[in-house]
Amino acid sequence: MTGPAIQLNSEVKYLKGVGPARAEVLASRGIRTVEDLLYYTPFRYEDRTRLTRIRELLPGQTTTVFAKVLTSGLTRTRKRGTYIYDLACTDSTGMLRCKWFNAIYLEKNKVFRSGQQVFFYGKVEQDQYGTGNLQIIQPQFEILPEREEAGQSLELNRVVPIYEGIGGLTTRVLRRLVWTVLSAVGDAMADPLPGSVRTRNSLLARALAIRETHFPHARSPLEQVANCRTPAQVRMIFEEFFGVEAGLALRKRKAKSATGIEFEGNESVRQMIKQILPFHPTAAQKRVLKEIAEDMCSSEPMNRLLQGDVGSGKTIVAVQAAILAMQNGYQVALMAPTEILATQHYLYIKNLLAPLPFRVELLISARKSAEKALLKRQLANGEIQLIVGTHALIEGDVVFAKLGLVVIDEQHRFGVMQRFKLIRKGPTPDVLVMTATPIPRTLALTLYGDLDFSVIDELPPDRTPIDTRLVAEWERDRAFEFVRRKVQSGGQAYVVYPAIEEGGKLDLKPAVRMYEHLANNVFREFRVGLLHGRLPSEEKEGVMQRFKRNEVQILVSTTVVEVGVDVPNASVMLIEHADRFGLSQLHQLRGRIGRGRAKSYCLLLAEEPYSEIAAERLRTMTETNDGFKISEIDLKLRGPGEFFGTRQWGIPAFRIANLLRDQEILEWAKREASAFVEAPPSREEFDAYVAYLRKEWPRRYGLAGVA
Repeated sequence: MTGPAIQLNSEVKYLKGVGPARAEVLASRGIRTVEDLLYYTPFRYEDRTRLTRIRELLPGQTTTVFAKVLTSGLTRTRKRGTYIYDLACTDSTGMLRCKWFNAIYLEKNKVFRSGQQVFFYGKVEQDQYGTGNLQIIQPQFEILPEREEAGQSLELNRVVPIYEGIGGLTTRVLRRLVWTVLSAVGDAMADPLPGSVRTRNSLLARALAIRETHFPHARSPLEQVANCRTPAQVRMIFEEFFGVEAGLALRKRKAKSATGIEFEGNESVRQMIKQILPFHPTAAQKRVLKEIAEDMCSSEPMNRLLQGDVGSGKTIVAVQAAILAMQNGYQVALMAPTEILATQHYLYIKNLLAPLPFRVELLISARKSAEKALLKRQLANGEIQLIVGTHALIEGDVVFAKLGLVVIDEQHRFGVMQRFKLIRKGPTPDVLVMTATPIPRTLALTLYGDLDFSVIDELPPDRTPIDTRLVAEWERDRAFEFVRRKVQSGGQAYVVYPAIEEGGKLDLKPAVRMYEHLANNVFREFRVGLLHGRLPSEEKEGVMQRFKRNEVQILVSTTVVEVGVDVPNASVMLIEHADRFGLSQLHQLRGRIGRGRAKSYCLLLAEEPYSEIAAERLRTMTETNDGFKISEIDLKLRGPGEFFGTRQWGIPAFRIANLLRDQEILEWAKREASAFVEAPPSREEFDAYVAYLRKEWPRRYGLAGVA
C-alpha cells in the first residue's frame, strides 16, 4: 500500500514492511489501524543533535554516546552462574566500556561486531573494579545500519523518538514505520476535537500535533520535549483527556435525566437506624449519610462514590442507606470482591439487622447448588430484602423482585462492566460504590467522573493510631517474642506472608511452611491457624470464625486478610518480607488491626538489602497512618498504570496522557468537556462529537459505552 491509498482506518497489515506476522505482533498492543499506530507515541526522546564525546563524559551523567565497537564478549564472574557481556567502544576521543549482566542472548545472537556504529544510552559510572575507565551498565542501544546517510537519517542530527519495542519490532523499526505512514497520510486527517474547542484553546491541528509529537520540530526546547509540554504534545494529551471527560459527562447527564426511585425518609426509618447503630456516629459519617439520603429521596437515580480509609465506618453508613431502601419496600444487593469479604459483610449485617424485620442472605459460588437455587427463587419472589454476594450476583439467572439499591464494595477489584451488570438487574436502582483505597481527587475525576463523591475523612474516636515499626531480619527472634507477650496478655496476632507454598524464583518464606514452623516450634503454647486463598470456602470461614472467637490466637495468613477481616481483639500484625508488598497493600493489611481498644502494633520484617523504592514504602508506613498521604506517595512511586491495575479499575487506556504528570491538563480538559456537553456551541458539532465518542470510546479507551 502506498501514497494516498493509506487512510487512518487502513489496517496495518497492508502497510509496506508489516504483513500478517508483524500485524499480529502490533495487535498485541492494540495497534490494528494506521490511526492506532500514529497514537503509539514515544516514551522518551534522545537529543542526537549534540552528542557527548567520550572524553567529555562525567560520572553520574545520563546521556547518549555514538561510538564504534572495538571488542565485545561474554565473561564469567567469580559469582557462580553470573556472566557479564563486556563491550569496548571508541569515538576517537577516548574509550568507553558497556556492560550487561547475564545478557547471554547478546553473545548467542552475535548482536555486536567490531566496527559497528552504535548509539548507547544510559548512566555513566566509574569502573571501580576494572581499569578505572568510565562505563555504562545495562545501556540501551541502537545499531546504525551500514551505509546510513546522515542527511537522510532518522537516527542522526535530530531529536530522535524512542519507542517501546513490541515483540521483535525494535524502536528503529517502529520509527521507520511511523515516518513512512506520516509521509503517506500527510495533512489529510479529520480532526476529532470539536472546532470550537480547538479554536478557543489555541490548540494545534491534529495532523501537525501528531507529526511533531513523533518527530519534534528542530526549534522545540528540549526540556519541553522531555516533559511532554510542547504545543504538539499538549494538544495530544488534551485530546485524550477531553474524550474521556466528555464521555463521562454524557454518561452522568444521561443517568441524571432518568427517573429514579424517590425514597421516603420518614420517622420509622430514623427509628430503625437508631435501633441498630452500635456506636455514636462521627460527624463525617453523619455528613455522608445526609448526602446519601438526600440523593435517595430525590427523583434522580443516585450514583455516588463513598471513599473512606480503612476502619472509617463505610459499611455502617451503607447499612443505614439499605434500611432506607428496605423500609420503602425495595431490595438491596451488596457485592464484594471475595467470598471472605462477602461472608464477613453478611455476618456483620445479619447480626446488626437482627432486631429489624428484614431478611439477609448470602449468595456465593461456594454454596451448594440446591441452596443457591432456593435463594434465587426467594430473591425473585421478594422474600429476601438484602442479599450479600460476590460475582455470583451478576449471573444471568439472578433476578430481583424489586431492586432499589446496589452497593459495591472495593470497586477497584471489579471491572466497570460488572458494576453495570448488577445495576441493570433493576429498572433504575440507586448505586453506592465504596472503596477503602484513597484516591487523589483529581484522579478520581477520571476514574469515577460519572459519580458524585462522599468522603469519610475521620476515624471513629475509639480508633487509636497504630504503632508501626520496621524490624530487621536479625531482630526476628525479638519480633516473635514481642508477639508472644501481646498474645500472653490476652491479645491476638496476624503473621502475614506474600507466598503460599514453595516455588518460584523469589527467596520467600511461604505461609504453609512457616505455619508449620510457628505452630510446632515458635508458638507451641498457642493455638495457631492458617488462612490462604486456596483453602475451600468452608474451611476459610471456619478458620476465621475460630479466630474471631479467640479459639485461634495467632493467624498465619497470606494477603487474603487484606480486606474484610474484622477481629477487634487482634492488636499485633507481623508482616514478613514487608519490602515485597505494595504501599497501599501494606496499609490495607495494617487496617485489620487497631479495631479494638488495646494499643495496636504493626511490625514490618524486611531483610536488607532492598531497593530504594522499597525503603521509601517502609519509611512511609512507619511515619504515617493517613491513607490519603500513603496513596499519594504510592502513586508517585509506582505510577498510575501499576497503581490502578489498569483494566480492573476501569481506567482509560491512555497512550500519551499520564494521570500523575498531567493533572493540570486533566482539570483543564474536564472544564472544557463539561462546558461543551452542558452548552454545546451548535447542535451539529455536538451530534458529530457524540457520534465519534460512541464509536471510539470502547475501542480507543477500553471503557463501557457513553450512552
